[in-house]
Amino acid sequence: MHTTAPDSAPFALTARESVRLPSEPDVLRYADQGWFLSQRIFTDSELDALQEASERHYAGHRDRELPTHPPRLAAWQPSDGPVQRHNDYIHYESNAIGALLRKPLLGAVAARLARVREIRVFQATLIYKPPVADEPSNVVPWHFDKHYWQTCTSDRMLTAFVPFHDCTVQMGTITMVDGSHRWQEAPGGDDSTRHFAARDPGELERLLEANAEFNGARVHRTTVEIPRGHVSFHHCRTYHGSGPNRSDRPRRAVSLHLQDGDNRYRRFTRPDGEPVVYNHDAVVRRTPEGQPDYADPDFCPVLWRDA
Repeated sequence: MHTTAPDSAPFALTARESVRLPSEPDVLRYADQGWFLSQRIFTDSELDALQEASERHYAGHRDRELPTHPPRLAAWQPSDGPVQRHNDYIHYESNAIGALLRKPLLGAVAARLARVREIRVFQATLIYKPPVADEPSNVVPWHFDKHYWQTCTSDRMLTAFVPFHDCTVQMGTITMVDGSHRWQEAPGGDDSTRHFAARDPGELERLLEANAEFNGARVHRTTVEIPRGHVSFHHCRTYHGSGPNRSDRPRRAVSLHLQDGDNRYRRFTRPDGEPVVYNHDAVVRRTPEGQPDYADPDFCPVLWRDA
């Protein structure tokens, strides 16, 4: 699999990497259940480098600063205390992390799962779940990503969850709701600007059950234990969440949100008529029509383009 990027840099896999791509049965299973656990993608040395770079980021190092801070930016800093840490735009602010996340094999796996030719970064969030079993922020309530990406035209977007270590049930690994990406969202106009991290988990549990009932489905949860170096992928409409970290060490990961090459900005309004604004809308360049450009190479670089 080879192709050429606009800057003439090739996208290519080695023979050893090519055999780690999803098979056709894997792609069909992803289409059916809405998530996929890859073969090994990252080496131990790459993951060690990710962790080291994340510690530099937490200590205040930035290779680039955002031109402006969007109003809903997740940007943990030490003064926030021992809560779950979320830091958006980690691929932009850290050159080391950005380079490691642009590994072609990662993009090639995502492209094959989504059945698209091109995969770009949409967002990357550095996550640190402290080893505090009763820390409320450690519980990630049920949600699906596309609900918060209403300004995107594509329904082929997906997320790669990249832990830096073995990610187990005890550490509060990710849990998927099988097949939920095929559901239609129940009517009611749930406000997509109300981020799941700031909402009552009980409310979102009830919303999940209501959406399952609306689709004549049952909620079948699968907890995904991820061996070190492997990556969990899920469709942008797959419900997922995670529990507390009951281990004796932090759960470290990057949630890498990915978009296909056809994704574009669209205007979307809330039930009250106000436009929905995504963080990108404040930082990316503009198209000739004056809209936010979700193909801005500084913030949304291409990971893979197939020939």
